Order: sequence, then C-alpha cells, then structure tokens
Amino acid sequence: MAAALALHDNRLPDAERGLKDYLKRDPFDARAIRMLAELAGRIGRLKDAEALLRRAVEIAPAFTAARANLALVLYRQNRASEALEELDLLVEAEPDHPGHANLKAATLGRLGAFEEAILLYERVLAEAPAQPKLWMSYGHMLKTVGRQADGIAAYRKALALSPTLGEAWWSLANLKTVRFDDADIAAMEAAQTEPGIGDEDRFHLDFALGKAFEDRREADRAFAHYAAGNALRRTRLVYDADETGRFVDDCIALATPEFFAERTGRGSDARDPIFILGMPRAGSTLVEQILASHSLIEGTTELPDLPALARKIPNYPHGLTTLMAERTRELGEEYLRRTAVQRRTDRPLFIDKLPNNWAHVVLIRLILPNATIIDARREPRACCFSNFKQHFARGQAFSYALDDMGRYYRDYVRLMAHLDRVQPGQVHRVIHEALVADTEAEVRRLLDACGVAFEPACLAFHETERAVRTASSEQVRQPIFTGGDRAWRPFAPHLDPLSAALGDVVDAYPQAPASL
Repeated sequence: MAAALALHDNRLPDAERGLKDYLKRDPFDARAIRMLAELAGRIGRLKDAEALLRRAVEIAPAFTAARANLALVLYRQNRASEALEELDLLVEAEPDHPGHANLKAATLGRLGAFEEAILLYERVLAEAPAQPKLWMSYGHMLKTVGRQADGIAAYRKALALSPTLGEAWWSLANLKTVRFDDADIAAMEAAQTEPGIGDEDRFHLDFALGKAFEDRREADRAFAHYAAGNALRRTRLVYDADETGRFVDDCIALATPEFFAERTGRGSDARDPIFILGMPRAGSTLVEQILASHSLIEGTTELPDLPALARKIPNYPHGLTTLMAERTRELGEEYLRRTAVQRRTDRPLFIDKLPNNWAHVVLIRLILPNATIIDARREPRACCFSNFKQHFARGQAFSYALDDMGRYYRDYVRLMAHLDRVQPGQVHRVIHEALVADTEAEVRRLLDACGVAFEPACLAFHETERAVRTASSEQVRQPIFTGGDRAWRPFAPHLDPLSAALGDVVDAYPQAPASL
C-alpha cells in the first residue's frame, strides 16, 4: 500500500529530505513537523506520523490542525478511544468546525456509540446543512442502526447537493434494497462525463451502475461497469497473490500436530470470544445475526484487534514458534482487553466477525485455545462474484481482480483444510447453502458448537434490533433470502479467470479438494 501511494508523487523523498534538513536547524517548528508527519501518513508510515504529530502538539498545544491530524492517524490505526480523547479537545477548542464533528461521530460509531454519533451529526447538520459528505456520513450511521428510510433520505440529500458524489450513489446501491429508476441511471451516467471527475467518484459510480443494470437483468452492461470499477480501484491498491500464497505455505509448515501438542495449556483460558471467519460475502453477517439473537451471546462487529496483535509478533507467522508461554497468555489477555471497549452488555460470550481472521486461525488457537471458531463458507463462484461486485470501504485488496480473488479463496480453503487435519473438530463450518435450505437444523448445530442451548429467537434473527455495519446490514434484517446463490450465473461467460484460479475447489465444494 505504501508503495502505491508513493508512486503518485515522486516529489515525496525530496520534500521529506528538505523538511528534515530544515528541522535540524529549527527543531521546534511545529508547522514543519506537521508537514513532515503528513508526508509520512501519505506513504502509510502511520507510526512515524503519530510520533511527529505528538511532538508538534507538545510544542504547540493550541495547534489544532496538528491535533486534528493526530486524531485522524489514531483513527486510521483503529485506536478509536485515543482518537476520541484528541477529538474532545478539538471540539472544545473549535466547536463550529464540521470536520472535527464528522470525525468524532465516525469515531463514536467505531466504538459502538451509534446514537450519540447520530445526535452529533444532527446538531452539526442543523447548523451547516450544505455539506454533502456530512449528509453521506450521517446516512451511513442511520443505515447501521436500521433506520433505512432515513438513511436513504440522507444519501439523497447528499446527492442533491453534489450529484457527482459517487460514494453516495454506491451507498444507495449497497443497501441492496434500492432499485434505481431511469432518472437515477441518467444522473449517474451524466456524473461520469463531468469534466474533472475524480477516480474515486468514477469507480463508485461504476459499482452503482453495475448494480442498477444487474437489477434490470442486463448482465453484460452490468459486468462492463463492475469490471471498469474494479480495474480502476485496482490501480490504487497493492496486492500480491503470491505473497498470500507464501503466507499460507508458511502457516501450514509451522502448524504441525507437534507444534500444537508442545503448546498445550498455553494462552488465555477464556471462552468468551466466538470468531466468525472466512471469505467476505459468505454469509458471516447472517451467522452473526443468528448468534447475536441468543441471550448469552453479544454481537459486536468486525474487530481489528486480532490483526493488530499479529503485527506485534516479529517475523509473523514464523515468530509464533518462538513465543514463550507467558507471552502467549499475555496476547490472549490483551485481545480481551482491547475488545472490551466494544462490549455493551453483560452477556458472557461475544462475537468477532472479521472474515479475514481465517489468516490468523493458528494465532487464535495459540492465544485463545478455548475460543469458538466458526468458518462461514459459501459456494466459491457465488461468493467470489459477490465480492467482485462489492466495493469495500477499506481492505479486501484481493477482491478487485477475478484471478486474485480465486487464488485468495483457494488459499483460504487450503489453510482451513490443513487446520482440520492437524486439529480435527476445532472449527465448526457453516455451509451457507445448507443454512438456507434447512435453517433450524443448521442453527441448532451452530448453537451446539458455541456451547449454548437452542433459543427460538435465533430463528427469528431478522427481528433482533442491533447495529450492523457490514454490506449485509439490510439483508439480515429480513428472513433468509434463497436466491443469492444464483446471481453469478448470468455472468458466467465473463468469469473464466475466476474459474481457472479456483480450479478443483469448485468441484469439491463444500469439501476441500484432495489436491490442497
């Protein structure tokens, strides 16, 4: 990612050298320190940016621009509580600054304080209503808490103010319940022809237009837009499928039966976490909603804490072999402390629904050996095409090319199949098609795997009122939908690169092929 950003501005190294030379002569110039921090942030060096910004606000505590940058850097590092502390100071110093209020509301949302965030948006918009991106952010928060009609109205308000705001169009499409009419399609197509429209607006519009034409069963036109949006998005990301493959190779090589046997009894003995992992768009939000309808299980969201702990381990995943027993336990307990900020009830169990945690399943088994692991799996072509037509707000860099996506799915299946071999019975797998076909039987199996008794509320999951932040937020507020796994079929003529990358994973599904 850092390399991709650096390519867009070859002047960064010269600018950085110039600022460093200047600061040698005047090390107390807070504005120059802030400029250097901004350069570090632009190429992904967030820790360096944070250190510089802390120095700037230490020198000049009233330098609100530097403090605002610091809050944003903390937010981007998923350190929402620390960001909120800085934002409280900023809002106190500059109560009428909409940018501070917007970031504070987003931070409150990340901490699960959705109603407080909504009230803050409403106060700011009442005083300064002509701000399309603020209306859009307000719409995101309304959608999260299930106020769909109000969310749509907020997105429409944003578009009335800025018709080329691609993210607002995509946000409407991403609800999965909005059907664009002729006027909407004409407006989006006109927006794409506007002089000077940026790449970000353009690819959001392509994803939205893809959804519009798919709803009209015009598969070729829809795919053309999905392909264009993905190709443009891919130019802004760095993803190496070979690197993912090597990572999985390394995990498989180290995670032998002997490796786990030698580490029996290590880690935290807590049973609280339930990890739902797998591919995005595989039904994990549905599984979460079912479990969160149980009186003993709290739903949270896609928590960033496990990947953050993985980044603390030198030479990961090889560094797992050198973790001492005490450090293994400390990491498990640190995970519990970090995630406690997301807890809102006294229910004994809670869910961490970050799909990509499949890559850290070995780490989970080491530091939280009593945690429940649920692998949510969906037919590979259906799952991968659903990812291809989905624009993610962040992450999922593998999902913007069909061959990358097929290889990623295959690597995921490969690692999970290995864990099944070396630690049989430690992962409960939910096959999405089976859950749709015989919901009650699969829900009973799921609850048994989590060690809790069956409760009828888990079958009426769509009636459970809770915040849902993912792309499936509106779908899980309805009874189970049975048509989603046919959506890829009209696009089959365009999916040869995906099929080639998936290989025999398709024919073996729902089992893993013997070749893995």
